[in-house]
Amino acid sequence: MGGNGSSGHAGEKRPNEQLGSWFVRSGWSKGELARQVNRRARQLGAHHISTDTSRVRRWLDGEQPREPIPRILGELFSERFGCVVGVEDLGLRQTRQSAAGSGVDLPWAGPQTIGLINEFTRSDLMLSRRGYLGTSLAMAAGPALIEPMQRWLVPPPAQPAPQSPPVPVRREQRLSEPELELLEHTTVMFRQWDAQCGGGLRRKAVVGQLHEVTDLLQEAHPEPIRRRLFTVTAELAELAGWMSYDVGIQPTAQKYFVLALHASKEAGDKAFGAFVLSKMARQMIHLHRPEDALELVHLAQYGSRDGATARTQSMLHAVEARAYANMGQPKQCHRAAKMAEAVFAEVEEFEEAGAREREPDWIRFFSEAELSAETAHAYRDLAYVAGRSHTYASLAQPAMEKAVDLFAEECASSEQGHHRSYALNLVGMATVHLLQKEPERCAARTVEALEVSRRLRSERVNNRIRRTAANAGREYGDVAEVVDLADRLRKALPEDPESMVLAG
Repeated sequence: MGGNGSSGHAGEKRPNEQLGSWFVRSGWSKGELARQVNRRARQLGAHHISTDTSRVRRWLDGEQPREPIPRILGELFSERFGCVVGVEDLGLRQTRQSAAGSGVDLPWAGPQTIGLINEFTRSDLMLSRRGYLGTSLAMAAGPALIEPMQRWLVPPPAQPAPQSPPVPVRREQRLSEPELELLEHTTVMFRQWDAQCGGGLRRKAVVGQLHEVTDLLQEAHPEPIRRRLFTVTAELAELAGWMSYDVGIQPTAQKYFVLALHASKEAGDKAFGAFVLSKMARQMIHLHRPEDALELVHLAQYGSRDGATARTQSMLHAVEARAYANMGQPKQCHRAAKMAEAVFAEVEEFEEAGAREREPDWIRFFSEAELSAETAHAYRDLAYVAGRSHTYASLAQPAMEKAVDLFAEECASSEQGHHRSYALNLVGMATVHLLQKEPERCAARTVEALEVSRRLRSERVNNRIRRTAANAGREYGDVAEVVDLADRLRKALPEDPESMVLAG
């Protein structure tokens, strides 16, 4: 019985109606669910797990499985439905987690932050070829996510009481200015590679570099050097989170974002902390939690109100518009989108005075093309929430066309162009054509996105292409261009069931 990962007494069991409800809606058979649990367990190195249909039946009948099965089930159902499905939502008991997987409510203190990042990156590098920390983690949402993040704004006590054993500080280490500048430059280079190639190609390299920097932070450094090292740590952790998000490893992505926010607090960089919160908000939109996204972006706006550049403020308003759109609040969405445009107008004035050169590298991606893309996606999302509204689709179309044209021009003129953004907006344009009942144009744009995706390693792009093609096929399966798209997709982008994650 030890290898099946279950416990409980037969006399105390009652049917698990919550798990049963999710299971029925998933469309899976008991055998399919058992196979997926076994496959995910093998990815985690839990080779003792051997589940079959009779074991699944017992779970449905009320038997409580042992770790790591509850979290495997939560992860599988989250991926199936594209939203956060917690262990408690499945009627299963929560189990104690290790420090690296203990969620998002972490101690806001420098030594603990260093230790947690060091431990987490080591685990990420060691576990599984796909980088899954999977069932050692669980997605946080609602108050469990928002309340700990609000502590980002609370000034730390002068001498914080450690909540876990402090990281031992070694002898003082002399880190030269050229060495520190090289670390900072390497972070910029990784960010460029991510935009060009997607998160799948360099994710492990970023995680490895992050681990090395936390090793450096365990040495004693003068305060200015220490702050710069924490800045590098924050930027690498955010990038590791964004790359994890891009390849569909959602719990791992969230954990890196949380750790990046902790590091940015240690660095004293509120503007970058706001940027991290905006990425967390985007993830919540992706997971169909727009209320959580709105809370996070408002927290970012409040926390950075005195230090964020116009470009950063515009970006935050754009994410706010996306959150309102997905909540089905058109007036607030329109207001936030207009605010994003109005604030971005100040950027050109600043650029004329050379302000762009003084902006941090992490926000320079937010160009006119990105602003147009965010506005377009907000109205596109609103169109879907409003029951495929033609009015909102018409508002999305010109902004999406502008974004596509600007990204195409950028990618044609430079190998360092944002090719992933170009592909995502081609797919976005395809979805707008689908809303406008133009299947031929939808298919044409999706084929263009498929061509751009050949140079990327981004499961997010692949899944959006798959889903758009599938939606077109369901509605217009007899249109020649849609049939041709399906054929192209089968040849160029065969579905990988182990990595499929619903894209928002």
